[in-house]
Amino acid sequence: MTERIDEQGRPEPKFSASEEENLLGYIDFLRATFAWKLKGLSEKQLRSTPLRSSMSLIGMAKHLAFVEDFWFVRIATGGASAEPWKSVIWDDDPDWDWNSAAKEPADDVVALWEKSVEDSRAAWDKISSQKSFSLEDMAPKSFGEDKPSFRWILAHMIEEYGRHCGHADLLREEIDGATGE
Repeated sequence: MTERIDEQGRPEPKFSASEEENLLGYIDFLRATFAWKLKGLSEKQLRSTPLRSSMSLIGMAKHLAFVEDFWFVRIATGGASAEPWKSVIWDDDPDWDWNSAAKEPADDVVALWEKSVEDSRAAWDKISSQKSFSLEDMAPKSFGEDKPSFRWILAHMIEEYGRHCGHADLLREEIDGATGE
């Protein structure tokens, strides 16, 4: 089946796919949606907080970079987080991912998010290539008291991106009037 790409360059999930392919397809579609919302904006626009919120697109990009690393690298593979995450003292600033983005060049933050996405894809490929892999399997690392299943992690990432793509829609429209799903 030919991959379908929409008018914004986003890969559309296949109509007929396995559960894993379907979940990953929606994650990639939402990642591409978020990238679309960042595209063409200046440093100032990426940092702006045009709504009655402290939320900015650049803060969201750093947060999503953290989320990618946390769920795919740390929880799903049981690996250690890379920098900048492993040195963060979250008790000092629970919103460090959002707040620290304001002090960094926007291009660096976007590049961190893009690298986190690639690292997540590589981590997932490693996980799913195991001979006995199943979405019902539990991740090797706990979150709180419990270990999530791989299915839960993928569904959670759809929820995470879906929520933040909605935020990005509102921010982008307020920043420059651009609209679209």
